Amino acid sequence: MGEDVKKEEKKVESSKVMSTLFKVLLGIVFLGLGALAILRWWGVLLMLIKGCIGPFFILAGIITLAIAKE
Repeated sequence: MGEDVKKEEKKVESSKVMSTLFKVLLGIVFLGLGALAILRWWGVLLMLIKGCIGPFFILAGIITLAIAKE
C-alpha cells in the first residue's frame, strides 16, 4: 500500500517537472521571437513609438486635469 502511494507521488512529480520544463522552453522561444521581431522591424517600431507620443500626452493631460479638478 505504501509503495502505491510513492509511485503515484513520483508520477505527479514527473508530470509537474515536465509541465514546468515545457513552460520554460516556451518562454525562451517567445523571448527569442520577440528579440528577433524587434531587430527585424526596428524602423517600424520607432515609427509606432513616435506615433504614440501625441496620444500619450493627450491622455497624460486629461489625467492631470482630472486630478487637479479634485
